Amino acid sequence: MQDPTMSDNAEAHEDFFRALESARTAEAAYAALHRLTQSLIGVRLFTVMTVDMEAGLASRAFTSDPASYPNSGTKPIEPNRWFETVQGRGESFIANTIEQIAEVFPDHALIASLGCESVMNLPVFDAGNLLATVNLLDRAGYFTPDRVRLIHSELTEPSLLSVRRARDLGH
Repeated sequence: MQDPTMSDNAEAHEDFFRALESARTAEAAYAALHRLTQSLIGVRLFTVMTVDMEAGLASRAFTSDPASYPNSGTKPIEPNRWFETVQGRGESFIANTIEQIAEVFPDHALIASLGCESVMNLPVFDAGNLLATVNLLDRAGYFTPDRVRLIHSELTEPSLLSVRRARDLGH
């Protein structure tokens, strides 16, 4: 994996935009975002959860590990610290230890078994409405202030574009 400061962000973004434009399925739109994420920062686990705030449900729309985290079913949105951070304040949720993850995610044991002990959930808003979260997981302490700034500056807009494209394509 490249150091984020050494990656060629312009080329990675060009590849993303080409892939997104040619996407014919929601899976392909999210796969383009996954490849961009991997080229910019690299993560052990990447998922996208779409959100239906009216119904109070979240649904996994994409996963880099379908064996551990398949794209199926829905789960209720829990009113906890995660919810207050992401929906209430419109901020990314960051936990850099498995103990912090365990405070809000009941699947923390599975997360740890995958070698992941930190998470960043990047909210995707459109016109003030939470549409999805892009979920990035890696080793303990992975989401440093510099890495978080890079994610916000380089992935916020592509995340929205991917969610919009996936919706246009039927998911």
